[in-house]
Amino acid sequence: MRILFTGGSGKAGRHAIAYLIEQGHHVTNADIIPLDMPGVDSLQVDLTDAGQVFNALHAYANFDELEPGTGIPAYDAVVHFAAIARILLRPDNETFRINTMSTYNVLDAATKLGIRKVIFASSETTYGVCFADGEKKPDYIPIDEDHPTVPQDSYAMSKVVNEATARSFQARSGFDIYGLRINNVIEPHEYAINFPAFMDNPALRRRNIFAYIDARDLGHMVDRCLKTDGLGYEVFNVANDDLSVGISSQEVIDRFYQGVPQKREMSPNETFYDNTKAKRLVGFAPKHSWRDVLKPQ
Repeated sequence: MRILFTGGSGKAGRHAIAYLIEQGHHVTNADIIPLDMPGVDSLQVDLTDAGQVFNALHAYANFDELEPGTGIPAYDAVVHFAAIARILLRPDNETFRINTMSTYNVLDAATKLGIRKVIFASSETTYGVCFADGEKKPDYIPIDEDHPTVPQDSYAMSKVVNEATARSFQARSGFDIYGLRINNVIEPHEYAINFPAFMDNPALRRRNIFAYIDARDLGHMVDRCLKTDGLGYEVFNVANDDLSVGISSQEVIDRFYQGVPQKREMSPNETFYDNTKAKRLVGFAPKHSWRDVLKPQ
């Protein structure tokens, strides 16, 4: 597929793009910062500028595309990861403005240009736990896509708005628009660096719902969404199968989730960030685990 990928120079994006390239897709990275990766075309785009977005989505990606003499080839899909990545990087109002306007512009341009597949990055933060003022426990465990999304912070608010925007564009167009509620992205080298502390102090993972997503498995999830048609509008939790701490699920419940309703039985090391829907609807099958690198204490 010929794909425009926004925000591919970021932590999550560059791993997802690498995976998509391995699967044989042709990827153009639209970002303010170019991505130096073999096989990837780069275009510097300010996504808050609607004109730039429309132009980028109807443009040659490289010189080779000039050779056939058949005009500008169409994009088959858009993957929209670009965003201010969290709170405390920009003023709150700027975080909200940039994230919501860039997403509106991408969805508006894609649907008007007839690009029938859009995958966009939403966030674990929509559930209101990650950036809450003080401790916010989930309404129930494990957290699935039906859990309320009423966050307190500008970043998560922008993601909730983006989901509503995407749902509306899908209703108008009938295209496939899938939102990924991505959990904390972990690069392979970070296991040895960060996870020993998580084993020593599981409370460090409370705001991430004791979950994580390996960057390589995130790329796999994007690919599965690209290859799955006909779902209309859907949102998916994206996380690996296991906890990001060395204690068991029951120990996490006893220490952190006492009194929180439990919707179903859970296996000993199962994530509290339920990925069942992604497995069922698009064939998500994460392969990587921090336990392949470190042994729980």
